[in-house]
Amino acid sequence: MLQYIAPDKVFPGLFEAVQMSGIFPDSKTFVDSTPKAAPTEILARYKARKGLPGFDLRAFVDENFEPPERHTSGFVSDPGRSAGAHIQALWPVLTRQAGEHVPGNSLLPLPYPYVVPGGRFGEIYYWDSYFTMLGLQAAAKANLIESMIDNFSYLLDTFGFIPNGNRTYFLSRSQPPFYSLMVRLLMEEKGEALLRKYLPRLEKEYAFWMYGSETLQSPAPHRRVVKLPDGAILNRYFDDNPAPRQESYREDVALAKTTGRPPEELYRDLRAACESGWDFSTRWLRDAGSLATIRTTELVPVDLNALLYHLETMIARGYALKDDQQNFNLYRQKAAQRKAAILKYCWSEASGYFLDYDFAAGKRTDTPSLATIYPLFFHLAEPKQAARVAQNIEKHFLKAGGLVTTLHHSGQQWDAPNGWAPLHWMAIQGLRNYGHADLATQIKNRWIALNTKVYKNTGKMVEKYNVEDMDLLAGGGEYPVQDGFGWSNGVLLKLLLEK
Repeated sequence: MLQYIAPDKVFPGLFEAVQMSGIFPDSKTFVDSTPKAAPTEILARYKARKGLPGFDLRAFVDENFEPPERHTSGFVSDPGRSAGAHIQALWPVLTRQAGEHVPGNSLLPLPYPYVVPGGRFGEIYYWDSYFTMLGLQAAAKANLIESMIDNFSYLLDTFGFIPNGNRTYFLSRSQPPFYSLMVRLLMEEKGEALLRKYLPRLEKEYAFWMYGSETLQSPAPHRRVVKLPDGAILNRYFDDNPAPRQESYREDVALAKTTGRPPEELYRDLRAACESGWDFSTRWLRDAGSLATIRTTELVPVDLNALLYHLETMIARGYALKDDQQNFNLYRQKAAQRKAAILKYCWSEASGYFLDYDFAAGKRTDTPSLATIYPLFFHLAEPKQAARVAQNIEKHFLKAGGLVTTLHHSGQQWDAPNGWAPLHWMAIQGLRNYGHADLATQIKNRWIALNTKVYKNTGKMVEKYNVEDMDLLAGGGEYPVQDGFGWSNGVLLKLLLEK
């Protein structure tokens, strides 16, 4: 197997110099650039020139690297198109073909075509892809869905897990485990028997998330598993590399200097939040006003565990197809145990929300978020619990343009006033599951109206939306609002075309 090495190891010294210099407004630019020569040759040039009078680091980088290509930069919106027609026209623009590894480039080549989000994100992203696939399903592109799932299967076979995205600097973390939902989506198009093909990969995905669970002796965490006082085992987000994120290197180093925390602890929590997909949110913060208080690894997230419940049920379903009663019973039991633990540790009768569980403090957090909808999406909630959640969603989260992500205005992108396509899909479907169709329809109509309004005003579909002020796009986070945009396209098209 090729040795895929991250940029800091490919270009030691040069990497740190570029990332700390701030010569690029976005720290992702350099780590996504393509060397024009062999990395060893570029490093030799750098070492020979860096101490010379008049050395210009930016000029050196421009001379030796090709910047990342922005594929959507040449795409011009047709103002006469509807939002749905615009999305259909974007599929080929956002689709990438199979490729080969370029030495020194961070991109991990994939064997089949795939769809990227757009904007600064020129690679595939794990959990984004499920919501993109919803739109591909609506557009009758089942073969492209299958090729994307086969790419994720390839990553599972090659690395033992699905990375955050197909970049070398993502090889220490994953993202929310939506692979089993992708397989279920394809089964809707190509039949139940397809599950046989993917069952071994579903088990690999499960083994990654549950690694170390068999050897936990006492209430304690180990990587992505947490043993609770009653012996129940649930999961958390994690990252195996406690270092600054390479794609946000300067920002992470600067943040670490402002805290009294061990840098490795801070970096791990930042990276774990990236594995959650919610980077960043007051969900993960001890102090809602300070990113430096992030504590992702101390929490059992309700959405992650609901996703793993679904993975367990899908593996059981696969063994049922194989008439393997023993393993069917095993995974049904695992799913039942997880359901009981989620209801025990994450349901708050006092507030009427499903909340994350702070195992370090031995109590639930006090930060309601749209993660509360996941147990409804996966039919985990009791009807009375679902009714309380629906009531809270309508009273506190529903705004003019849809649903806010949390109730905090922190400046972080996974907080108010921002709304996100994936959470709208989960909320609409989760509410429908428990008979709250009128509320689901309200949310759907407001989200469609906002997406359509922004498209008519700008000619773009964007990554996130301000649901509180219909005259704005969105804001907050580490980078400007991105256009494209894979999961916004997928969810909107699915909602527009659903029967």
